[in-house]
Amino acid sequence: MNSDSKIWVYVDGQKCLATPNLDEGNTVYGERLIRDNHKEFRQWDVYRSKLAAAIQKGMRDFPFGVGSRVLYLGASTGTTVSHISDIIGNEGILFAVEPAVRVARELLENVATRRYNVIPIVEDGRRPKSYYSIFGTVQTVYCDIAQPDQTDIAIENCKVYLEKGGVLLLVVKSRSIDVVKDPRVVIQEEAKKLESNGFIIQQIIDLEPFDKDHGMIYAVYSK
Repeated sequence: MNSDSKIWVYVDGQKCLATPNLDEGNTVYGERLIRDNHKEFRQWDVYRSKLAAAIQKGMRDFPFGVGSRVLYLGASTGTTVSHISDIIGNEGILFAVEPAVRVARELLENVATRRYNVIPIVEDGRRPKSYYSIFGTVQTVYCDIAQPDQTDIAIENCKVYLEKGGVLLLVVKSRSIDVVKDPRVVIQEEAKKLESNGFIIQQIIDLEPFDKDHGMIYAVYSK
């Protein structure tokens, strides 16, 4: 494992992203299992995970490591959640917020019941103070919510749970915010909104071609 906790392995002669499987022998979304040096890894699909896409597109810093405390907004069925779970290990903890009950049920069945470091929270991200399962602060907030006010939701959650100097990874789905405006302009406007709320922008990553009209903002909370 390298210093930023990402794993690159070779599959059929090609370099690909993978994470050490915390739930050996099992997959979450049908991903390929790989044996390397007597360890099992899960191939991390860049077309199924925006975090993997961001790494592939040159994310300079990586905020997750063994023992990390994470708040994940928009956990869905748990694809990316499961890979972060692999990386932070049982020493870490990931609070996974998903408002849709049916989707949250899949998250619970496929990920949370098999991984002790994932705590599912079925709640609306607009009400961060109602997450009764969270204790203390987190080091990273990851937000992947397809709502016009997605940045505002991320900011409010950071105010409640993110420690000073912590990292926000904000997935900006530009078409959810404005279907007409140039996606690059939308992403820049959301970055400015973060700056006006005490964040320092470290990097903006265009997720094309893996996710059309999407960008990821890496920001540090300075308040």
